[in-house]
Amino acid sequence: MDRISQLPDELLLRILSLLPTAKDVVATMVLSKRWQFLWMYVPRLVYDDDSYQGIDYGRFSRFVDRSLIFHKAPVLETLHFKLGKICGAGDVHVWIRAADKCSVRELIIEIDFSSSVTQATLPRSLYTGCSTLVKLKLDNAVLVDVIFSSVSFPSLKTLSLLEVKYPGGDGFVKRLLSNYPVLEDWDVERCPDDNVTIFTVKVPSLKILSLRTLSFRVNDDAQGFVIDAPSLECLDLVDHAGGFCVIESDMPNIEDADIDVTYHLPRKILSSIASVQHLELCLLTSKDAYPLGSIFRCLTHVKICTCEVEWLNLLMRVLNDSPKLRDLKLEQYHPLRADEPRPCWNEPSQVPLCMLSSLKTVEWVKYEGTKEEKEVGDS
Repeated sequence: MDRISQLPDELLLRILSLLPTAKDVVATMVLSKRWQFLWMYVPRLVYDDDSYQGIDYGRFSRFVDRSLIFHKAPVLETLHFKLGKICGAGDVHVWIRAADKCSVRELIIEIDFSSSVTQATLPRSLYTGCSTLVKLKLDNAVLVDVIFSSVSFPSLKTLSLLEVKYPGGDGFVKRLLSNYPVLEDWDVERCPDDNVTIFTVKVPSLKILSLRTLSFRVNDDAQGFVIDAPSLECLDLVDHAGGFCVIESDMPNIEDADIDVTYHLPRKILSSIASVQHLELCLLTSKDAYPLGSIFRCLTHVKICTCEVEWLNLLMRVLNDSPKLRDLKLEQYHPLRADEPRPCWNEPSQVPLCMLSSLKTVEWVKYEGTKEEKEVGDS
């Protein structure tokens, strides 16, 4: 311990930042006089009420209050809360105000929904008390409706909303996004009862967007996404609920895209990302995947899921329309349905240009040697 204590403060603080929870960090104060006040300057704190099993929640709440009051680092890089069913909005309100005083750069609030009867409603102070935030992640929470003239996230660049409910519905989401002037990275995973029908993404500064709808939703066909993000560079769109996605503006800067949807007409999506270089596809259809005559002139890497009936014909379309393709990967990353018919296969009349000039590698994960697979290999 003496040899470790001789290390400079900067290195010791980095070591303390690696400890699992703030409880572990604060406990180091008893090691020696050298460590007595060091914990107050740690730039990363994780508060996990699960570490207080068998102890009343009040002790956890008081521990968070006191440790945040005594914290003296000029900037708190990460403040992470892992909360269970007992946590109340009043406590979170106090902690968010303390976070603003600590100039928090990254705030993470995760609520264990499995142990809670209802999702926790986050306080209004979240919108007004964290002006220094650069990253914000909310998991299993309810965002309370507010007057948006008071909302301000001037520095927020990364936002993650997982299984979150939006009390004001479609309009609330639109108004919320208008208060992120420099947002670049947005990750959304929708829950079945999030109160939103059409999830509109209109953010001119956005570069990375991940939208996922994995659960069954009521009236699926009427629910979906609208995207207006002309600066987008990476798009990850996963929607297994059978809704829709409307692209309102072309995205000429797209380099990476993962399109995994159960839409019957996905053509507008693919026609808006013609500049894509790395592409992953899992689609129900090949005929309406994108308009005839479209060419992916920049596409060099493609991965196609082999779980759908039309995957073989989708493969041939992409090969024919990607003259610079270098790397091809085939993989079934969804389970086959029990009643799924055998894949359709229309043997091409000519060899795709990329196979004669640019294609370098072909990887087929879990090749089983079925009749259709052998025909593709032979062609």
